[in-house]
Formats: sequence, structure tokens, C-alpha cells
Amino acid sequence: MFLNSILVVITDLAAGLLGHATFRRHFHLLMSGLVIFGPALSLWVSPFAIFAKRTHFLYRMFLQSAWGWTCVFVGSFMFLLTFSVSRSLQLSLRHLSRLAVAGGLWQGFRRVLSLLENTTGSCYEVLATPLESKVAGDNGAAQPLLLLREGESKAACVNAGMLWRGYEVSEDTFLLCLCCLLLAEETAVFGPYLSLGGPSGAPLRIIFLFCVVLLGLWIFLLLCLLAYFPQFPTQLLGGALGCLSWRALYQGWYRLGPSWYCPGRPGLGLLTTKKDEDGKAERPGQSNDATAPK
Repeated sequence: MFLNSILVVITDLAAGLLGHATFRRHFHLLMSGLVIFGPALSLWVSPFAIFAKRTHFLYRMFLQSAWGWTCVFVGSFMFLLTFSVSRSLQLSLRHLSRLAVAGGLWQGFRRVLSLLENTTGSCYEVLATPLESKVAGDNGAAQPLLLLREGESKAACVNAGMLWRGYEVSEDTFLLCLCCLLLAEETAVFGPYLSLGGPSGAPLRIIFLFCVVLLGLWIFLLLCLLAYFPQFPTQLLGGALGCLSWRALYQGWYRLGPSWYCPGRPGLGLLTTKKDEDGKAERPGQSNDATAPK
């Protein structure tokens, strides 16, 4: 009972923050500010910190599978919330289709970016350079000789231990920005849902809390990437692409309303109240036989 009370208090506070109009209106500006000014943190962080190693547990466990973690927790939250209100599998699948759209967009951009990198970049083999095979640069520093290897893709080049140079867009920054904005949009409906008195059992609240923790983790990992591994302008381009993808989906396409070609915005068809026969407002998810969804 005590733990349940703590869960209710924490989730109510988190739902109130994520559902607040100011937060929803300006969260994308916060993400933009992090991407633009985050690399400045590299002036204060230590290169010997544990987060300065790409082999850190958080990078290996979460960053490399960020989209999978997001789909698991956000998808579970979306399904529990939708199905607990409507008891309609069709409506639940319609809302879950937003994840499929975002996943398709992510995979599509990965292929396009990979094609762009392979087209504009070049692979170089660093020659085994004894002392006499090194040439001095303009500043007098010895530089290794590079041998151009044509026809190599970036993946094959890097896996072979060679040097790749070309135009790149940070996929990690793009994915983390997209996941953060998606999490904020999908969980923002929980605050209005609770204010309408919708049923909110412990499983739904626990999944929502996991989503909030995941949002905090993605923001933390994004800051770590920007601070310990600054790459300008590739990270800036990745963040811009993530924000533009969110705006095209949630501020553009989804506003058209639910149809065969559009899944609609989060909470659409859920955050409504109905009247019973006595004229009293019913909570979301409660209806008599005459108003029950078919």
C-alpha cells in the first residue's frame, strides 16, 4: 500500500510535468539547445572519465539498441493506455502504428545516410611507416602516408582498420533526439488522461514510469555524446534531422486526423468524456451498453 502510494505520487508529478502546455510547447527547443551548446561541455569534462570510453556499459547496453528499448516501453504504454480505455484492438493498433511509421523513417534515413557517406567519402590505407617513409608537414610534424583505396564502403573500410574520410551525419544524435521527442509526445497524454479520471492501475503507472526514466536516460546519453565525443557539424546535422522528423510527423502529418493513411495524434479518441443516462460525466474507459465501443 505504501509503495503504491509512492508510485501514484511520482507518476502524478511526472505526468503533470510532461503534460504541461509549457513543457510540450518548448521541449523541442530544449533538445535543440542541447545539441547546439552541448559540445561546449567538452571544455570542462575529463577525458579520463568513465563516460569517455565507448566501451562503457550504458553505451553498449542502451545506445546501440536505443530504438528497440524505445519501442518496447513506449509500445507497451501506448497499448495499455489505449486498450484500457477503448477495449478496441483496432484503435490500439492504430495508435501503435505511429511507432511503425517512426521506425520506418529511422531505417529509411539510415539507408539514405549510409548511401550518402559511401558516395561522398573515400577510404585510405595508412601505410606502415618506418621513420624514413614519413614526410614532414608544414609545421614540421611527421605525418603518415595514406594510400587511397577505391571502391570500398565505409563499413568495410572501418572494419579493415583503415581510415575513412567523408561527409557524415551522426546517427546516434539523430536517433536520440527522435526518441526523446517521441517519448515526450506519447507520454504527454497521461497527465490529461489522469485529470479526466481515467483508470490507472499499477501496471500502467509502472510502464509510464519506465518511459520517464528512459527519457531521462536518453537525454543523459545525448549529453555524454556531445560532451565526450564532440563531432561538429555531424552531431548538429543529426540533431536537426531528428527534430525535423518529429515536426514532420507530430506537428504535420498526424494533425490531419485519423484515416486510412494517417494514425492521428496521441490521445485522439481517448481523452473524451461521455454522458450516462442521468447526464453525469463518465470517466474514460467507462460506458454503459449503449455507448460502449463496438
